[in-house]
Amino acid sequence: MATLRAAVEAGVTFLDTADVYGLGRSETVIGQFLRDTREPIFVATKLGRFPEPGWPANFSLATFRAHTEASLKRLGVESLDLTQLHCIPKEVMRAGECFEWLRILQKEGKIRNFGASVESTDEARLCLHQPGLASLQIIFNLFRQNPIDALFPQAKQKGVAIIARLPLASGLLSGKMTKQTHFAPEDHRNYNRNGEVFNVGETFAGLRFEKGVELADELKTKVPSNMTMAQMALRWCLDYPEVSVVIPGAKDPDQARANAAASDFMPLSNQVHDELESFYGCQVRPNIRGPH
Repeated sequence: MATLRAAVEAGVTFLDTADVYGLGRSETVIGQFLRDTREPIFVATKLGRFPEPGWPANFSLATFRAHTEASLKRLGVESLDLTQLHCIPKEVMRAGECFEWLRILQKEGKIRNFGASVESTDEARLCLHQPGLASLQIIFNLFRQNPIDALFPQAKQKGVAIIARLPLASGLLSGKMTKQTHFAPEDHRNYNRNGEVFNVGETFAGLRFEKGVELADELKTKVPSNMTMAQMALRWCLDYPEVSVVIPGAKDPDQARANAAASDFMPLSNQVHDELESFYGCQVRPNIRGPH
């Protein structure tokens, strides 16, 4: 609660969650927070990965409605600001029925807007063909720059908002990790380093951890003197007008305030952007694994 309060006091107005985070615990905590604050907060949640009933039974209008109603109850709201498909199978999105179910829920007033959280630009472009799509949540950071050319022009033309997730590449772009950094057994940075459980791009932007640490260390020389490395990484994302919002995580109030401060900095210089683009193309992109 203290972290949420610090974020909102620092100017944050957008919270990202999902029904599956803590099996509803995240939505419940945010719902409690919403009841205790008068600030206008836009809450984006997701559906499609809840373990009950699980895949493929999750993909029906009845289940979409049940999961949406459960999110409404936990958040304590009458209508969801935004609900997003939560990295569901590409073939399900291609079939298109899931988007029609979202339109039905929108007509029923249970959701105001709908979008999709995806793992690759190919999946994102697939979603862009769907009428009424409000947003795309994508992996976008200094180590994952391909959406700039592969997706941003089409999203801008369609008027679809870009939600940039993993802006710090699972913490690599904080500049605080070493090759000796260890993670808890339940942390995806431990159990999904090579895509053992889900898309490898969701962990360290698809880079091998040791290589990611080396690349992050090289980037330290490019950080402006008035910023931390994390703030530079966040400011870089925000410099693209196609990006509507960036969603870094925060474990404590100080981290929440530091993340929010990235919005207060002036855009990075053209020289820094050119250097970061060249660094990505020459040194990062050849090392990315998985679809992106």
